[in-house]
Amino acid sequence: MNKPATMRLDRFLSETTPLTRSLAKKALKAGEVTLNGKPVKQPAQQISPDEDAVTWQDEPLELVGKRYLMLHKPLGVECTARRGLYPRAIDLLDVPRVERLQPVGRLDVDTTGLLLMTDDGQWLHRITSPKHRCDKVYRATLAEPWEGDTAAWAIERMAEGLLLEDDDRPTRPATLTMLGPVEAELAISEGRYHQVKRMFGALGNRVTALHRRAIGPLELAAGLAPGEWRALTDDEIARF
Repeated sequence: MNKPATMRLDRFLSETTPLTRSLAKKALKAGEVTLNGKPVKQPAQQISPDEDAVTWQDEPLELVGKRYLMLHKPLGVECTARRGLYPRAIDLLDVPRVERLQPVGRLDVDTTGLLLMTDDGQWLHRITSPKHRCDKVYRATLAEPWEGDTAAWAIERMAEGLLLEDDDRPTRPATLTMLGPVEAELAISEGRYHQVKRMFGALGNRVTALHRRAIGPLELAAGLAPGEWRALTDDEIARF
């Protein structure tokens, strides 16, 4: 979806291969590219991604439109582009040009749940920008039980906003719902570093397990197992 009707050939090459625009021009000059079966060397040549056949080094190329994916992130997976100690979220996605996809708000390596991935920067910004106040809902398991007056106090404090250590301003009002003595849901409209864990910590408790259930109007799909993913529907994309 969202493919341009026409585009420059060098741009098409940069979006369908590992080549940069400058390297694409060199590949064209070297005769490595064909357009509809004939060699082509003009970087500014206009093509139709849906109608023209382009090859690079005899490999057919296809332009991928904007992608919007939902991943159930499991434990032990990082939301980073660099390879490190843990598997990466993008390693779980079997799609072309996976390196172009970015997480829509990161999850810690020990946090599970809903992770949106996209290569549409404007859509990503609409969800993550604090100006748009898109709530993220987390389910937390706590080390210490909160009941009665203690639970009521915690709910009130979260709603007021907390000044966390090393921050220069309080958190935005958050909605805490106690599901049981050690089970809670917290809805926040920000994405500060380790924010959920730090908010519970500021009130004297500790999170032992954390799961993101929803982002704005979109919930993690029922039946989507940890490590599984699917494309969002047009309706789900439009909700943001």
